[in-house]
Amino acid sequence: MFRIDELIVYREYEQGQDDILNDMAFILAETEKGCAGAQSIRGLYFSCIHGLTELAGTYGFQGNLWHCYLTWLLVNNENVFSHASEIRGAVEGSINELVKHDFEIFMELYALDFAKLEEQLSAHCFSMIQNFENSPQNSKVFNERIRDRICRLSVKLAAAADVDEFLEDMTSFYKDFGVGKFGLHKAFRVAHEEDGVHIVPITKIAHVHLDDLVGYEIAKKKLIENTEAFVEGRKANNCLLFGDAGTGKSSSIKGILNQYYDQGLRIIEVYKHQFQDLNDVIAQIKNRNYRFIIYMDDLSFEDFEIEYKYLKAVIEGGLERKPENILIYATSNRRHLVREKFSDKEERRDDLHSSDTVQEKLSLVYRFGLKIFFCAPNKKEFQNIVKVLAQKYGITMPEEELLLQANQWELQYGGLSGRTAQQFIDHLLGQRKEV
Repeated sequence: MFRIDELIVYREYEQGQDDILNDMAFILAETEKGCAGAQSIRGLYFSCIHGLTELAGTYGFQGNLWHCYLTWLLVNNENVFSHASEIRGAVEGSINELVKHDFEIFMELYALDFAKLEEQLSAHCFSMIQNFENSPQNSKVFNERIRDRICRLSVKLAAAADVDEFLEDMTSFYKDFGVGKFGLHKAFRVAHEEDGVHIVPITKIAHVHLDDLVGYEIAKKKLIENTEAFVEGRKANNCLLFGDAGTGKSSSIKGILNQYYDQGLRIIEVYKHQFQDLNDVIAQIKNRNYRFIIYMDDLSFEDFEIEYKYLKAVIEGGLERKPENILIYATSNRRHLVREKFSDKEERRDDLHSSDTVQEKLSLVYRFGLKIFFCAPNKKEFQNIVKVLAQKYGITMPEEELLLQANQWELQYGGLSGRTAQQFIDHLLGQRKEV
């Protein structure tokens, strides 16, 4: 019989995560009472097997799906021990004895004899999920790398010689990859629902790397230096990336995330209409052992919009100081963020405190300690971007013809920019596939 009612540290799970565990415990309890023949018990068992299969389809698990499920519970359980272990590793104190108590119970779960259980239930389906082979890239939630980490950990935990080895394996995982959604994902969005503000994982991230961004070396260098200081625990600035459209501002942010994710960097994307939720978002992440960038893409405000005042208060100016594990990165085509019209100058003539009006609109920009300009490339720089991208993607067209077509493309579609160059290369790749 499972002793899950004796768990102490690993007792609470997010809603629905432990349904299979609870059902299996009930099945075992009933079979010990001699109720294995009851149709309802057999049906519940098949329902558990179904649940494990669905879990595999959702997360891409393979191998022993029961072990994968138990491991999934462990890596997602956010508790006092797992929080303390993430990033920092082994912890000291009595908590270790409590955790060992729980891990002994989990070792019993890993060692469950399904052959004996199925004999009692007259069921024969566990063999189908004991060495489960999943379809390639069949993961709706985790990326392949995370899926493989969990599958490998499940094998290690099932083979642990004793509870000390089990504890060491779990501590190492928490230290290397963290716990829960922040440990298993790199990017997030904000959802405002009836029960409050939630930080929700983004499961499909563009695999952009900084080396993929041709040019803009000075801008990238400034961004890298600031981000490295941040992830290493040194002083760093909130950052505004501004300049012409299509010059790689947003792609640079994605490249930063992919480069420093393994060092504990996470990004939360927030839209302008969600700025009133920023305090709730910060409250949920300020005590975690990760470095969070709150990312605002294409940030700008019309003169009648007041959302920028929420942002000003969060960045700097409120009574509570912004936590050291949080920075704000924003991209914008406008350097001053808040739109200013020529008519504003006319209005200032009648404004006794016109300088105060100007300062009010500029004060948000001043709260970004680092402002990085992304300038549109000139003709020569644009052609160099095209040549580098063509070489990267294996396009073997003669250079003269390549540049001629690139020049024609940029005249028709968007002008000189890194984005236009990439779109031109994508066009060539599409044409090649048709042939």
